[in-house]
Amino acid sequence: MTDTANGSTETAPMVFLGDSITEQGDWEARFPGDHVVNLGIGGDTTDGVLARLDEVVRLAPEAIVLLIGTNDFGNEKKSVEHVVRTAETILVDLRRDLPGVRLLLVSILPRQAVFSARIEEANRHLRQFVATCHAQFLDLWPALAEDGHLADRFTEDGLHLTEAGYDAYVAELVPALERLREQPPMSRPINIIDLGELAN
Repeated sequence: MTDTANGSTETAPMVFLGDSITEQGDWEARFPGDHVVNLGIGGDTTDGVLARLDEVVRLAPEAIVLLIGTNDFGNEKKSVEHVVRTAETILVDLRRDLPGVRLLLVSILPRQAVFSARIEEANRHLRQFVATCHAQFLDLWPALAEDGHLADRFTEDGLHLTEAGYDAYVAELVPALERLREQPPMSRPINIIDLGELAN
């Protein structure tokens, strides 16, 4: 609980952090019992999220749902290595600056088939890494992909989600958040990785 200026209290927020897929989600309506903050920005990338982590830290959230990376491949044409290393750095920095936060990394979502091999490779690396940061990983590919791309019934442009797409996302997200909240929060910082090596 966090004290407010008038002496009342409110719960620490659950932050949704990412790009337009996060920005366009109606998280307050889908999680009415939670104090939700939507920090999705259309067009954002792993580098963009990394540059604005101070905003996240100031909120002192109880949990963070991170979904980022698709624009690195689509708009920025970044390598798999760049996406993975930057996403890992985001997780490391969040764990360092918010030692008690519960972290959920959502897999980079399927989109047009031409991107699938690189996205799936990045997701494999990230799935293996998350435990290093005492985070959890939610793989949405089984729920959203069809023949190596975002299923047509969940999208109109091959990238963004329709309401049906968000319904499928949230159906997987709810139990993932339940599992996340069953875990005891970290109580102190941990020395988990050499950030210098990560940045190289």
